[in-house]
Amino acid sequence: MPVDAAEPRRILARSPRRPAEAAGGRHAQKEATRTRVVDAARELFDTQGYQGTTIREIARHAGVSVGSVFTCYASKGEILSEVMEGRLAGFYAELDRVVPHLRGSTADRLRSIYAIFFAVEEPGTKLFLSHIAAAYDWTLPPGAKPYGRNERIRELLAETIAKGIAAGDVDPNADLEGFVELLIAAYAWTYQMVVTDGADAKTMSETMDRQIGLIADGFRPRAS
Repeated sequence: MPVDAAEPRRILARSPRRPAEAAGGRHAQKEATRTRVVDAARELFDTQGYQGTTIREIARHAGVSVGSVFTCYASKGEILSEVMEGRLAGFYAELDRVVPHLRGSTADRLRSIYAIFFAVEEPGTKLFLSHIAAAYDWTLPPGAKPYGRNERIRELLAETIAKGIAAGDVDPNADLEGFVELLIAAYAWTYQMVVTDGADAKTMSETMDRQIGLIADGFRPRAS
């Protein structure tokens, strides 16, 4: 009896998917959901702010269920952390390109680094304000990384001050961690000028330059 050439395909179509295939499909679907959620959240955080955006709104904007959002993320703060990580990728590349070539005093190098910060964040200033606002959300789970918890930036600032110690323009007894905290706090506070005065990157950078000068006065070597 002749065999129908299409029969094997019909049998395969009726056969249940193998576990590996099913898992791969679920993974792809979850990644697609994550992308839609992050894209929707980025837009909402940039227009409504951190406090003004809810998980329900993110889900509706992304076209997925609230349950699907929580399958991917434990909290709104974790979503914002991923939004900012994606945004910072280009920023890291720019820092890696520029920082090794910076010259001048420690204060001058810090000013150049922060000028890059302001230039990168200017197109999404309101989004960055959301990032800062999340730092004051005491309900954040450990997986979230709001402003101030970015280890790579903290290390960059500490390394810059440490190089200043080696160069002789920073007091060898300077509290590195303390000065890093001051720089991080000053940068965040400078963004309140966006809210109160509608300041642009140039204005905020000039203000930060003055603040860095005051901080540098604190870590300069003291005459014996």
